[in-house]
Parts: sequence; C-alpha cells; structure tokens
Amino acid sequence: MRWPLPRPSARQWAIWVPYLWLALFLLVPFLLVLKISLSDLQFGIPPYTPIATLEDDTLQLALHLRGYVLLFTDSLYAAVYLNSVKMALVTTVCCVLIGYPLAWQIARSRPEIRNLLLLGVILPFWTSLLLRVYAWVGILRNDGLLNNLLMGLGLIDSPLEIYRTDLAVYVGLVYAYLPFFILPLYANLVKLDQRLIEAAHDLGARPWATFRQVVLPLSMPGAVAGAMLVFIPSVGEYVIPEMLGGANTLMMGRVMWNEFFNNADWPMAAAVTCVMVLLLLVPLTLFQYSSARQLERSR
Repeated sequence: MRWPLPRPSARQWAIWVPYLWLALFLLVPFLLVLKISLSDLQFGIPPYTPIATLEDDTLQLALHLRGYVLLFTDSLYAAVYLNSVKMALVTTVCCVLIGYPLAWQIARSRPEIRNLLLLGVILPFWTSLLLRVYAWVGILRNDGLLNNLLMGLGLIDSPLEIYRTDLAVYVGLVYAYLPFFILPLYANLVKLDQRLIEAAHDLGARPWATFRQVVLPLSMPGAVAGAMLVFIPSVGEYVIPEMLGGANTLMMGRVMWNEFFNNADWPMAAAVTCVMVLLLLVPLTLFQYSSARQLERSR
C-alpha cells in the first residue's frame, strides 16, 4: 500500500524560505571561511592549501590550527579583541543615553510632527556611509569646521586634537549607529499604553518612579534589540576606525583587512573572522534567552 506524501502548506513554505535564504547566504559563506581558517598559508592562487586531498585512492584530511594557536598566544590579537569589545560597549552605552530620550520624545509627539522626526532619523541612510564619515573628517580635523568655530568664538586658543584619536572613532560610531538603536526602541515605545502611565501618576508615582517601574520594563525588548543592533556591527567596524582613528586604534575590522590584503594571509584572517563570529554569538544568545524569559512572563 502506497501512502500519499504530505504536501507542504503555504505556512510551511513561508517558514522554510527564510531558513533557506539564511543557509545559502550566511551558513555556506561561514563554512567556506571556516575551511580557509583550517588550511595553511601558501604562495599561489588561492593563497592557502586544501584541507582535503585525494592521492592513490586515499583521502587525506589536513587541518592546520596555526591561525587559532597564534590568536591565543599572541598578545596583540587579544588586545585587538578587547579593544574592539570596549569600543563597541562604549558606543552602545552612548547610543542608549542619547537615543532613549530621542525615541521617547518621538513616540510622544503628535503624529504629524512624529513623521518629520522619524524622517530626520532615517534621512542619513539616504547617503553613503563613506561620504558621511568623510564629512566628519572635515569637521574634526585640526583645521576643520569644529576647531575653526571654537577658535572663532574664543573658546579655545589652539586646535583640539580630536582627529585620528579614539574620541573621533567614538563620535563616528555613535553617529553611524544611533538610528539603529532609536528605530526599534521607537517601535516599542509608540505601542506603549499611555493609560498605564496615567494610572501611575494617579497613584502618586513621581516621573522617575513611573519611568523606572512602568516605562523601562515595558520598553526593555526594544532597548535590548537596539543595543544588539549597535554592538554587533560596531565590533567588526572597518571604515570608521580606518578614516577617523589613529595608528594605535586597532579593531578587528582593520586587522582582518590587513591580514587579507596587506599580508595575503587568508587562513589567519579567516581564523580572526571565525573567532569574532563566536564572540558575537554570546550577546545574541543572551538576547534570545532574555526574550524567551520575557515571553514566558507575559504569558
């Protein structure tokens, strides 16, 4: 007796299409990078050895851990990872402190003003990131717009050394990734039931107590999502540290670029990439765990 095969429903197709997309454009490239990280350096095209060879009907598998051993034994790479995480954390904290009041003000504005404010948040995305960062070069240089303005107002006597420092990188990172924090937080705050805030005021709660006990817990999913959208790309940022940072501003994006293109050491660069991906899986896992717990509590 032949049993009929079940046909996938439209809902199952809708679920599987994003998974196939992620597998094709995320998992497969990562597996290729992982394969390169386990190969050895050679002079040629490609500049790495194959990890599997077939000779005399014998399949030989050679996994080289040179890149990973160097990562955990060379203090330079450890300093680069720590500095990247530190700069990403500081950028995330600055975006939270600046973006939360902005998102709250946008969510509480009248609808016609709200659309204009949202347009102001989204408008920088209409211009290339490279052009926007290059504009900050003209602002932060010693003879740039900021120093000329401060000296013209008589606030300083000599130019401030901001360009090619970590401070300039922080300014560029916060400027570039602040909308990524505001938009998901705004989407959460705009759906907040205003009757809860009014009830807290009627019960005698002060504004700070209302924010801490009502607004902040309800807006936490949007704030955490925005913080992840800021932290994760900031760790591996390349353009902003390269254009605004100095020679001592080492981040993982610049290290990977140097290993890939300057040193032509693809296995080492691939190893740096794989460890960075594993490092970023930690905050993603924590985010998923916190989201699952909040969903259970809401039930």
